Amino acid sequence: MSLPRLVLSACLVASVLTACGGGGASKPRPALLGETFAFDEMYSRIFDTRPEVACEAARRALLGQGYAVGRAEAASVEASKNFQPESDSHLQLAVRVSCVPQEGNALVFVSALQDRYALRRSANSASLGVSALGSVSLPIGSTEDSLVRVASSTVQDADFYARFFERVQGYLPAHVRTVEGDR
Repeated sequence: MSLPRLVLSACLVASVLTACGGGGASKPRPALLGETFAFDEMYSRIFDTRPEVACEAARRALLGQGYAVGRAEAASVEASKNFQPESDSHLQLAVRVSCVPQEGNALVFVSALQDRYALRRSANSASLGVSALGSVSLPIGSTEDSLVRVASSTVQDADFYARFFERVQGYLPAHVRTVEGDR
């Protein structure tokens, strides 16, 4: 086989492989969010009681910290609390608690979502036409303030959840304890 034929054959093979995806550029992968679904106890605890008793303790713990309870049922609680760290920003913390039975105990899950809002000002203008004077228009200007959500994230602070579960423990009957060990 001559050299030009060999080069031509090599180019043909390379182009076929590229067309089939063997040598082409790969698509960029989406950014991973770090979700491992590994076992950890940051978002859950087991209490030696019934789920409805644990959820009631969670409701009281949230009320005791100034949260407004939006929904409270035997197996779940949803509450929120508002913060204003600066004059032009606002934070809202929404907490969701679920209580499920597990081997005669209550498995309590909690998740907190933090929404951050910023004050946005927008100028509005309109004109006023007075037909008796002809077509005279007077500019009328105003500004409108509104809160716009600029960020939303699940709270991933282990100390926050540990303090919550300690507070729940404080609202449970005295004989109830946190179950340690394997689930």
